[in-house]
Amino acid sequence: MSETVQDVSALIINKLLANPKVPRDINGSSKIVEDLAFDSLAVMNFVMEIEDELDVSVPLDRLAEIRTIDDLAECIVSLKKGG
Repeated sequence: MSETVQDVSALIINKLLANPKVPRDINGSSKIVEDLAFDSLAVMNFVMEIEDELDVSVPLDRLAEIRTIDDLAECIVSLKKGG
């Protein structure tokens, strides 16, 4: 399955919106920590859910570079393409 950054970003946003504590006005440029008020544990748990759903593993060094929802989506698409 060939997912685009937009596809993965939309999936991430839909998954986030399932949580009633997440603001309703999020988009791809929303910052995960600042805008969603996720602490490091919440980020790790959420990324693990996405990893399970998309059958991908995000290395910790790559995770440290992720700030926005689109950053996470770009990282996942890159990893699935073998990057």
